[in-house]
Amino acid sequence: MRMKLDQLRSFEALARVGHFTRAAEQLYLAQPSLSRQIAALEADLGAVLFHREPSGATLTNAGELLLPIARRMLADAQTAREQLDELAGLRRGRVRLGAPPTLCVSLLADVLAAFRSAHPGVELHVMEGGSRFLMDALNESALDLALVVTRGVEPTAAGTELIPLLSEELVVVSAAGSATPDELALEELARLPQVAFNRSYELRVATDAAFAGRGLTPTIAVEGAEMDAVLRFVERGLGVAVVPAMVVIDRPALHSARLVKPSLTRTVNLARRNNVGPSAAAAAMQQFVFDTVDRLVAPGTDLARRVASTPRN
Repeated sequence: MRMKLDQLRSFEALARVGHFTRAAEQLYLAQPSLSRQIAALEADLGAVLFHREPSGATLTNAGELLLPIARRMLADAQTAREQLDELAGLRRGRVRLGAPPTLCVSLLADVLAAFRSAHPGVELHVMEGGSRFLMDALNESALDLALVVTRGVEPTAAGTELIPLLSEELVVVSAAGSATPDELALEELARLPQVAFNRSYELRVATDAAFAGRGLTPTIAVEGAEMDAVLRFVERGLGVAVVPAMVVIDRPALHSARLVKPSLTRTVNLARRNNVGPSAAAAAMQQFVFDTVDRLVAPGTDLARRVASTPRN
């Protein structure tokens, strides 16, 4: 079907007033133009829409079926036009952004605060989950953008791409004032009581793999916690935990130690669809992500030693 909006407008007007001449006048069209649009619409649909009589025009069964659909399509077109006009100034819109828990409590919080301050009329929808789950959601068009974590080169599905943002150290946190040294080898860490994440966390998978690679068995004090609980348990002195360096920002109740021999790192990426153009709001959010990363890792900041930005195209 090749229905056009002007054809639908002519159809709706004629159905409403029931007379070619009056419908043409309302649409500021010549009557022959209106008649041609109706005839073209009927040809495209392969159905007669009106009974044409000397006294006027009445809907056929096919016309009765089409009328509510046409009115919805015209209303949707008007709504889209109004919203796109407003999006030009980012007065309205929506961004659906996903991130894993470790980024929700660090980078994402800073991004959303800055974006909300600049564009308070744009709706923000956040999906929290693991990186693989978020990539699936992005591929299914349930998200506009996602912050995801990778280690090494990982393939992406057709139609999506990863933009590396930063390379981040994993650090060992303990309660402020504890006797934990400023640097720890993996063997030393294995002997300390640890607050371990839920096994669904990619961070837990990475640390378990690091211990296994050295033939080490970590000492677990508390197991199965989520991010907020892990940090609170560490603050209360229940043990140490391995977390991304950004998590320690603005947390004076935590002491951070570098993990050495070996150090563990992860790459934070912005994932997006590359087979469809972003909305104005999503494009603006993408830039806010870039700007926030650049600000966090600028020389002289607390994170500059432990987080390095990654060149972007």
